[in-house]
Amino acid sequence: MNKSQLVDEIYAKVDGITKKQAGEMLDTLLDTVIASVADGRDVALSGFGKFTRVERAARTARNPQTGAMISLPAAKAPGFRAGKAFKVAVNR
Repeated sequence: MNKSQLVDEIYAKVDGITKKQAGEMLDTLLDTVIASVADGRDVALSGFGKFTRVERAARTARNPQTGAMISLPAAKAPGFRAGKAFKVAVNR
């Protein structure tokens, strides 16, 4: 399912809104989650999961094409951990 299909699902399930409003609601949700996690705040949605910012330490790695060792700097990455209800639904 892609974003436009998700907007269509929201539009079909919520009475009294337009497709444009459904798209704006989805965009607002995604923007809010991204901004919160980028600021280092976790976003927990009960039954769905928890979005977090993961800190990765600096390390050395090997270039698979040349075999040369390269240095990778510390980085921040998004993380997600599925909630129990989500895991149960997927495991059916």
